[in-house]
Amino acid sequence: MLEFDAVEIVQDDWRMTADIRLPSGSATALIGPSGSGKSTLLAAIAGFVAPARGRILWEGRDLAPLAPAERPVTLLFQEHNLFAHLTAAQNVGLGVRPDLRLDRSSWGRVEAALAAVDLAGMGGRHPAKLSGGQRQRVALARALLRARPLLLLDEPFAALGPAMRAEMLDLVAHIRREQDATLVFATHQPEDARRIAGQVVLVDGHRAYPPVATEAIFANPPPELRAYLG
Repeated sequence: MLEFDAVEIVQDDWRMTADIRLPSGSATALIGPSGSGKSTLLAAIAGFVAPARGRILWEGRDLAPLAPAERPVTLLFQEHNLFAHLTAAQNVGLGVRPDLRLDRSSWGRVEAALAAVDLAGMGGRHPAKLSGGQRQRVALARALLRARPLLLLDEPFAALGPAMRAEMLDLVAHIRREQDATLVFATHQPEDARRIAGQVVLVDGHRAYPPVATEAIFANPPPELRAYLG
């Protein structure tokens, strides 16, 4: 279980609170207006933002003593974080070893990960030679290889068209099921949540609200969500 135990995050004169619990293996969408704190929550899980109060726990273990690289987390950003001077295969290989000193077996795993995201045979291309959707697939392949139990997505598909975004979300859902990972993703799009999230956490008014089943929250949205959806 991923727990925000009486967490308060403070940045200058901005603050937010979260006291929520997300079951292991679940898929949770964070929905709320820009600036509400969705990305900040993900950054706190990943270790890039430290809570002023409270604890973030994974399977009962306080994550606070762990540096970002030591946390059981893969975080996928909108800008996909690929290195332009590396090939697609090398970018994926970073998920195995940051120094890219991979043996034949590890490179085989890289090729298998690329194939799993429909990029077989494209490992030699550099990011500039790939489309936006293909670059996101490379980033997903790297996440697939890392196989961390917490998969965090910070609106990684916001710049894609509806059809491509739906395809990428389905791929994420497939990866989550295969790895039995716990997925938490920030989105502005209710249809993204309906597509792959079992529950929704509304983030608004300096607070992360307790999770509610996706169909239930959209069937009878609370006033804060109704105001956001317009």
